[in-house]
Amino acid sequence: MSQFELRTLLAQQCELRAIQPAEGESGPPKIGGYAAVFNMRSDLLGGSFIEEIAPGAFDGVMTQDVRALFNHNPNYLLGRTKSGTLKLSLDSRGLHYEIDLPDTQTVRDLVMTPLMRGDMTGSSFTMLVAEDEWRQEGDVIVRTIRRISELRDVGPVAFPAYPDATAGQRSMDAWKQQRDEARPGRAINERDARLRELEILGA
Repeated sequence: MSQFELRTLLAQQCELRAIQPAEGESGPPKIGGYAAVFNMRSDLLGGSFIEEIAPGAFDGVMTQDVRALFNHNPNYLLGRTKSGTLKLSLDSRGLHYEIDLPDTQTVRDLVMTPLMRGDMTGSSFTMLVAEDEWRQEGDVIVRTIRRISELRDVGPVAFPAYPDATAGQRSMDAWKQQRDEARPGRAINERDARLRELEILGA
């Protein structure tokens, strides 16, 4: 089963937009936006946990060969970092992308026109998580993604799907098991420490 996880940002987060050429310039149509935003908590994923991405999580993947896809569909390849038609950058907000779109009727119909009309507002990416951290905050379990080992694709999505949290849930289950297995030993250690304290006090 794939360990890759898909995440989606909606309009107010991803700032997906058409990029107009500067006056007097020409070239292929461009779009840009944020694929991921740092320190912003997700909605409840899989009914189990919420998630945030820490600054620095993408530092190791910026030189990888990443594709820009429409709706994560490899049949709609919009750009690629290796060819220079997809540019990725990091700033204090998150992971930004800019795509030099293929100048085809299909792309104009499926991507540019819906984007400029305001019909398409989502942006998404697919990642492989290498390091995450789990914690309990009251009734909520929070996952912080610290490091991503592979960034597979980024791009616009017409209908943002519910995030695939399967791999994240497996990671959460492992954390819960480790946490629960540590509880008896911790309780015994705390009891022994308390007994030693009472002995010292002469109780």
